[in-house]
Amino acid sequence: MMVDLKQLRKRIDEVDEQILQALSERAKICKAIGAAKNEQKIPIKDADRENEVYNRVKKRAAELAIDPDQVEAVYREIVNMCSAVQKVKEK
Repeated sequence: MMVDLKQLRKRIDEVDEQILQALSERAKICKAIGAAKNEQKIPIKDADRENEVYNRVKKRAAELAIDPDQVEAVYREIVNMCSAVQKVKEK
């Protein structure tokens, strides 16, 4: 049986859509966290929380047989994106 590249790529597109939806949801939550931090005069950067996230995703990545260091690199970008969202003031 020949692998249907078109079908596999369609599945990749579907997974990409799920990832983007999840990133959008994460950004919305981070925006709400940013508003709460601003209200409570708490700094946006929280190194302890960031390390907690990285450790959690690396552990889970290992369980899923995905390279934990690569996953951490992806999450560092996600956290940077979400930190930037927190800093944006409501208009």
